[in-house]
Amino acid sequence: METLHIVLLALIQGITEFLPISSSGHLLLPKALLGWPDQGLAFDVAVHVGTLTAVVLYFRSSLWQMARDWSLQLVARAPATEDSRLAWLLILATLPAAVCGLLFDAVIEAHLRTTLVIALTTLIFGVALGWADWRGGRVRTLADITWKAALLIGLAQALALIPGTSRSGITITAALLLGFTRTDSARFSFLMSVPVIALSGGYKALQLVVQQEPAPWLELLLGAALAGGSAFVCVHYFMQYINRLGMLPFVVYRLLLGSVLLLVAF
Repeated sequence: METLHIVLLALIQGITEFLPISSSGHLLLPKALLGWPDQGLAFDVAVHVGTLTAVVLYFRSSLWQMARDWSLQLVARAPATEDSRLAWLLILATLPAAVCGLLFDAVIEAHLRTTLVIALTTLIFGVALGWADWRGGRVRTLADITWKAALLIGLAQALALIPGTSRSGITITAALLLGFTRTDSARFSFLMSVPVIALSGGYKALQLVVQQEPAPWLELLLGAALAGGSAFVCVHYFMQYINRLGMLPFVVYRLLLGSVLLLVAF
């Protein structure tokens, strides 16, 4: 890959991975409009590692407390805490996407990774995000989350296997519809991304090992670093300004992006 391709694709992945605007829709544009070659499986693994590192670093304190309390409860029979309870709920919320990914990955890759599908899902779930932000009560916090709410958000996350849906977008939409605040909707969505990105990246890495593709390490390190750095900055500012901005800017942007993709599709 050319250096320009590496830089732009890594930045696109890092910036759009956690914003509710669909990373797959953006990654499709350079290929569709500029004729860029596919970035390849190794590059996908590298940018996944970068974005995973970013979200783990940003939420390192919360993740450490959850991992510690969950482990103590599981191994040492320590009393349950809010952090161990949240860890169990994150595991529950991850199961639908993990199961659906294993069952339907081949079908999705073969039939749904098209410009038309990505355009339609970008538009449809963009409208859904706006409606959820408008209608949601925005009063519940993570302290109020139940196993039913976590499971419903997890089921919504499974829909993000359809390209163009946006993992963060659909999970924030579900959380808003369930009455959670914007900040806690985003926080739970980002915490959910840790096991999902780890599973997805691990699965892609396994495919890479099986295919025995040659690894251009300098390109991969550059891609991982750029994706991780841009993702960290993106998460930081999104969490800082989400209450002030609301979801309308992202809804408008998705409608514009979806319209462009529809033009490309036809």
